[in-house]
Amino acid sequence: MTHQKVWGQIKSILIDIIVSLLWTVAISMFAKPNQIAPTGFGGITVIINYLTNLPIGSMTMILNIPFLIICWHVIGHRFVLRTVRVIAIYTFLVDFVFVGFPVYEGDALLAALFGGVFNGIASGLVFMQGYSGGGTDLIIKMIRKKYPYVSTGELVMGINCIIMGCAALVYGNIEAALYGMIMSFTTGRVMDGMLNGADAAKSVMIVTHKPQEISQMIIQGLMRSATILNGKGAYRGDDTYVVLCVVRKTEFFQLKKMIRETDPAAFVIVGEANQILGKGFRSIESSDD
Repeated sequence: MTHQKVWGQIKSILIDIIVSLLWTVAISMFAKPNQIAPTGFGGITVIINYLTNLPIGSMTMILNIPFLIICWHVIGHRFVLRTVRVIAIYTFLVDFVFVGFPVYEGDALLAALFGGVFNGIASGLVFMQGYSGGGTDLIIKMIRKKYPYVSTGELVMGINCIIMGCAALVYGNIEAALYGMIMSFTTGRVMDGMLNGADAAKSVMIVTHKPQEISQMIIQGLMRSATILNGKGAYRGDDTYVVLCVVRKTEFFQLKKMIRETDPAAFVIVGEANQILGKGFRSIESSDD
């Protein structure tokens, strides 16, 4: 194994540890002690812990197992192995390392905000690396693998509404759901700040001599489509191609990495796409403007 590969492995492990640590702080020090159930499996495990006192980390691992098995066949083993590693580190930190650590039990609003900040930074790092922290991310990825035209936003909204409703019922007050929404909103805003702002999507034009390879990479790796345009270089007059695609901001960092690995000589133009209408994004019929 080369020095570069060794450093790459060390770097990925360090990132997984940081991500797991941030998630642990968000759940163990802010969400759980203040009866705040965030979205995703984090919220589900906090609710289960409140009802049964079962350890949050172990419950996270158990809940993810069936989805990880399915993802192994649907998405691929590399994605699953990286996800398993970060879940395992998170489980160890939550159940063994942070037991007895000081927690914040003051203003629930502050707990929701700071929990959302830590959660958002962790989630942003995960998306930048092109894998998942498990939970509802896996469910959404599997659904979109089979039904790519289904809106990610609609799936997230539906799952979150169910979790928030359960939190309100279990804790016996609507504030539990409201604080959970605040934490989730903060998480999303922090992620937006990390992943190139709060724009809806990125339009990408890739000038390349490897259009088929890059198109297949986009289709298989991101479950997006692309359009190949014929072009001609103005300086040399040689034939070239332009691959045009649109990706969500959470997919853009992964796309850049794929382009770099497939064609380092590619010329990439990135633009802001504030509104995308059509298959895989917002429905044209649902647009009011």
